[in-house]
Amino acid sequence: MSKKTPLIKTQGLSVHYPLRATKLFGAPPVVRAVDGIDIEIAAGSFFGLVGESGSGKTTLGRALLRAAPITTGTIEYDDGEVSYNIENVGKADLKDYRKRAQLIFQDPYAALSPRMTVRDIIAEPLEVMGITKTREETDARVREIAAKCRLSLEHLRRFPHAFSGGQRQRISIARALVSNPKFVVADESVAALDVSIQADVLNLLKDIQHEMGLAFLFISHDLSVVAHVCDHVAVMYLGRLVESAPTRQLFAAPRHPYTRALLSAIPSLDPDDRGKAQKLDGEIPSPTNPPPGCKFHTRCPYVKDKCRIDEPSLVVEKGHGVSCHFWKELMPKG
Repeated sequence: MSKKTPLIKTQGLSVHYPLRATKLFGAPPVVRAVDGIDIEIAAGSFFGLVGESGSGKTTLGRALLRAAPITTGTIEYDDGEVSYNIENVGKADLKDYRKRAQLIFQDPYAALSPRMTVRDIIAEPLEVMGITKTREETDARVREIAAKCRLSLEHLRRFPHAFSGGQRQRISIARALVSNPKFVVADESVAALDVSIQADVLNLLKDIQHEMGLAFLFISHDLSVVAHVCDHVAVMYLGRLVESAPTRQLFAAPRHPYTRALLSAIPSLDPDDRGKAQKLDGEIPSPTNPPPGCKFHTRCPYVKDKCRIDEPSLVVEKGHGVSCHFWKELMPKG
């Protein structure tokens, strides 16, 4: 999808969770959290992943970090120094991959130990992974990354309870970046923050991305935030990818009905735009019993008989991928 060399590439990636059998005979039900995902994340890019709750965004991010069991498919990682097939990497290579791929948690209040100082929180990955050998080397690295995240030496001596939500999230970011990773999953990392603090943290992430050459997988519900920071956006629905395109292209001309509904729900300050949101009837179906054909057909206002039978594949034209049988007919003329 991207012209740059992909840092992360998946093919047919699926994560299924078998449940307890509810009947004496027959196969147990399976939660299809992620179901056949193909994506490419370029080195140094800001890749956005959006969708409703229950669409599989977090599970996909965890799978890319090998923190969720991979059922089928492949995940290729190549940063120019090393390359791995993440789905079957060994213990030694997985330990090295942990240094190169990190996670920023959603809740800055629950993600930090209240019994550790900020210095110890940031230093912990260095000590656990054996990246630094001496305390002096550890302290130097902690001070360096703390400065990049706008944390002072005085901050390093305090405990998490002494900080606001935005400051705690900067501590979480520093902890994720201290191992000098190449790939970072930011899972709703600004959702719990005030709007003004969100902007500060987002600008910090962009500055760090340019300075360190990181690739981010930015998972979010907020499309206005995604539009501000991301280079490329993928839209998930019920474990499947329904649309993927460069940010400007997707926001200017969304092709999938689900993407259009999400974009129409972005709040506007213009009184004339109020009430124009497209309402989707019903709830997202259960991943244990997804509908046949197109997964979105139970809520799509443009559904036809073919949608109920045949599942569309993701077709890419000019860098814009969409999974819909009739997207060309739904596009505005001209």
